[in-house]
Amino acid sequence: METWVRFSAQSQAKERLFRAAQYACTLAGDALRRNGASPALLSSVRRLEAHLSLGRKLLRLGSSADALEAAKRAIHLSDMVLRFCLTLSHLNRAMYFACDNVLWAGKAGLVPGVDQEKWGQRSFRYFLFALIVNLSRDAYEIRLLMEREASGKRGRAADGGQRGRGGAGPPGPRLQAQLRLLLRVLRGNPPLLLDVVKNACDLFIPLDKLGLYRSGPAFVGLCGLASSVLSILTILHPWLKLKP
Repeated sequence: METWVRFSAQSQAKERLFRAAQYACTLAGDALRRNGASPALLSSVRRLEAHLSLGRKLLRLGSSADALEAAKRAIHLSDMVLRFCLTLSHLNRAMYFACDNVLWAGKAGLVPGVDQEKWGQRSFRYFLFALIVNLSRDAYEIRLLMEREASGKRGRAADGGQRGRGGAGPPGPRLQAQLRLLLRVLRGNPPLLLDVVKNACDLFIPLDKLGLYRSGPAFVGLCGLASSVLSILTILHPWLKLKP
């Protein structure tokens, strides 16, 4: 299993580049279609997109083992909420990659009888649930940081003799204060901000593929391209990756 994990880690950057190129093709193909491009050109773009997708699936053959190893590490975290969210997320990612491997075997002709529609739907369901859990983890991290920031401000106000000025106030100013606090927390934590944006962008992909929220190929391509670029940034600059 360790060999597969090392292989997957070495292939991650290439897979992200393939993913960015695939969703760029999705975005470009829709733009060309809207501008009346020739059927031959549209067919070429679709073929390139399909080849990139198949290449990505090949690069992800060891990712299920990597996700299972990550789940084994996450189960030992001291924070109960993080332990639950990260373990569940990694397990769903492992199932997502396993379904993706079956799809690759079918598309490559190794297992011709594979029902690609059924396995594709399964794959996107696991992907969607993993993203929901990831966004829940992001919300938990944001709440902790906002509480810490707010308690720090209350402490500084008390030191300055302003303890009595806290209290409840009109809902409008309170909401504005919470939004300012949220923006300050996200601005001060780039890894968390990138993770929120990346997961939010990715969320529209399985929602569209499963028919839960149709957003169109252009928007899906834009979201996939944006999340891929952010993933590449976290690989190039590891300090931008949210930990644990």
